[in-house]
Amino acid sequence: MSTQGTIGIAGLGLMGRAFAGRLVQAGYRVLAYDVRSVEAPAGVELQTSLGPLASECEAIVLAVFDTAQVEHVLFGANGLAEAALRVPVLCTSTCDPEEIAGIADRCAARGVAFLELPFSGTSQQVARGDGVGLVGGDERLAQRLAPVLDVLCPRRQHVGPCGDAGRAKLAVNLVLGLHRAALAEGLNFGRRIGLDPARLLQILQGSAAASSVMPIKGPLMVQRRYQPPQSRVDQSLKDFGLIRALGRRAGQPLPLADVYVQLLDSCLALGEGEQDNAIIHEAIARQGSVVPGERR
Repeated sequence: MSTQGTIGIAGLGLMGRAFAGRLVQAGYRVLAYDVRSVEAPAGVELQTSLGPLASECEAIVLAVFDTAQVEHVLFGANGLAEAALRVPVLCTSTCDPEEIAGIADRCAARGVAFLELPFSGTSQQVARGDGVGLVGGDERLAQRLAPVLDVLCPRRQHVGPCGDAGRAKLAVNLVLGLHRAALAEGLNFGRRIGLDPARLLQILQGSAAASSVMPIKGPLMVQRRYQPPQSRVDQSLKDFGLIRALGRRAGQPLPLADVYVQLLDSCLALGEGEQDNAIIHEAIARQGSVVPGERR
């Protein structure tokens, strides 16, 4: 028997499943809905529509792919905000900051409390409680939802109003993506000049070049193992599309981001969109001449 209340989750992708696992483990009853045909994680009650989430839950977590899907779940046909929703919505999707601020305003006009909550970290980090939640919106609402937030993101920061958390998340993802690319290039460089990649990764982690990317993505690159994904190529490209659009609006060139997108676009063209974004390592490897015995 659950010792907590009932939480709804819209979207059972990598992050949605990580949230569900944490909530179930904490004793919550979890109702979930996904437009795709998916298998329910252990302890989760899969629903055939959004209706039970609106009627039976004390809060709803949105873990869908992008801004358009957030808008559809809330305001589309049979959407949550159209169902006289009276429980708070926590939007964990990485969205266009200006559009998410507008969505928050539309929710407020309908009496729906809305909190922006993008996460920094892979789905595995979030599942372990190591992800960092970036909170945007009313601090009083965040305090009221503290019991749920403590489960989803024991580590979190309140950034400011809705939109600012997304801006911070995209800035974080810009640096994070470039760290991945730098690590991938460094490991390829080391391999080509005769160093053992696993040993080089150990050296890098103990050097001035160390970053938090290395223990997460480094082993995937060294082993050239990109399934199952912790964070996918197509998700990273979506975020970098938002990053570059914000850069253009602000008049800020992002030359390194442009190179990063070109590399991941090459992965997408090869059908690697659902693989872990550590596969940028292969995008760089493919640019050089083939080394005997190496994966092409």
